[in-house]
Amino acid sequence: MPENAGAKAHGGAGNRAKGTYQDRDKPSQIRFSNISAGKAVADAIRTSLGPKGMDKMLVELSKAQDIEAGDGTTSVVVIAGALLDACSRLLQKGIHPTIISESFQKALDKSIEVLTNMAKPVELSDRETLLNSATTSLNSKVVCQYSSLLSPMSVDAVMKVIDPTTSSSVDLRDIKIVKKLGGTIDDCELVEGLVLTQKAANTSVTRVEKAKIGLIQFCLSSPKTDMDNQIVVSDYAQMDRVLREERAYILNLVKQIKKAGCNVLLIQKSILRDALNDLALHFLNKMKIMVVKDIERDDIEFICKTIGTKPVAHIDQFTPDMLGSAELAEEVNLNGSGKLVKITGCTNPGKTVTIMVRGSNKLVLEEAERSIHDALCVIRCLVKKRALIAGGGAPEIELALRLNEYARTLRGMDSYCVRAYGDALEVIPSTLAENAGLNPISTVTELRNRHAQGERTAGINVRKGGISNILEELVVQPLLVSLSALTLATETVRSILKIDDVVNTR
Repeated sequence: MPENAGAKAHGGAGNRAKGTYQDRDKPSQIRFSNISAGKAVADAIRTSLGPKGMDKMLVELSKAQDIEAGDGTTSVVVIAGALLDACSRLLQKGIHPTIISESFQKALDKSIEVLTNMAKPVELSDRETLLNSATTSLNSKVVCQYSSLLSPMSVDAVMKVIDPTTSSSVDLRDIKIVKKLGGTIDDCELVEGLVLTQKAANTSVTRVEKAKIGLIQFCLSSPKTDMDNQIVVSDYAQMDRVLREERAYILNLVKQIKKAGCNVLLIQKSILRDALNDLALHFLNKMKIMVVKDIERDDIEFICKTIGTKPVAHIDQFTPDMLGSAELAEEVNLNGSGKLVKITGCTNPGKTVTIMVRGSNKLVLEEAERSIHDALCVIRCLVKKRALIAGGGAPEIELALRLNEYARTLRGMDSYCVRAYGDALEVIPSTLAENAGLNPISTVTELRNRHAQGERTAGINVRKGGISNILEELVVQPLLVSLSALTLATETVRSILKIDDVVNTR
């Protein structure tokens, strides 16, 4: 009996010991599973880096990069994947996650210092440099062959909405991108004024010079009762009276609009009833007032800022001081692919512009819009931080070399982790070479050799299929894009390292 009891007690202790061991092992299992998931996403995205890469799949990390810098969305995920890979190897060697995390922060601080020293200051008056930056961004997009058209358009758009001497940021809401199906990307244009995708409601008035523009948020149609009532009309005299009252009511509204001096009327979309009925349109036509209806609620703020008008919620407030003014308002025919309304020559422009994007199908339109947005973001980055660095993998190789030098000055595990961080950054030039059809190993080795000899701007020239001075090839990118990509990728990896358990929820 005592022997059996002893065996049971021993077995229980063994189970407890076993349970404790499993729990201690669990955090590392969780870390490895998170790292594997992160690497899988990064590997899926790697093929889309550079001018010859496939299209992009965005994740949360790239969304953060998109908000901060607007470009480098692929690079940030690829760097994060390489850093996760480095973490995986360091963890397998038994280095504690906290040490890895703190060492990566040291490496990031050193990287920011190296990149800032590499950067070349840029003035917003230097149009050529701004164009080169926008072109570099567009080169990795589907519409890259149109970069000579879209780059100047993006630079001009940003320059028109800011004061180059004092501005420290750009509000991209001041640049409205209007998509219109039909035509080709060659038909895209920058309009200093307003473009409305709606066509004029009255066909007889399609062009108004010296336009006085009113924007109304009430309906030009007969009023309806608050409750659902039915009116029974017993004879023609009563019916005639109802129609006369309606006619007089609408005519009075239109007369007040004309009295204020308005000759172009924009009507906000109404969900309750018809914002404009046929009778009102007839009267407006007779008074030579151009009408554009179904203006979206989201567009009201931009319209008001562009043409200096104020939205009017009731006819009693429709006075001359509520009107905006412009040199010309006209309906433009787009060669068989529909019509739109252009308002140009605004008297009090509110520093806004409209980019009209054309394309033969929805896919091209969406791609062109995304590409223009990225180019605008690159210029915005230069307004925020007025410095440029070389592209083509040059900064990453330079960082790898400098971090290896820095690692030699550190002691213990820190040195090991910082070296791993630097080596991980070589994934960018390696991927660029791979996607360009070059041999990644020989290309990166040659690039490392050139940088070791002091050629800090040597990078991968995808077009020529070799290594050259990438600044001379005008492949440049804003400093903010690289700083943001490194910072966000490092923060993400450090966050993943801190996760040591997962609680399943139903």
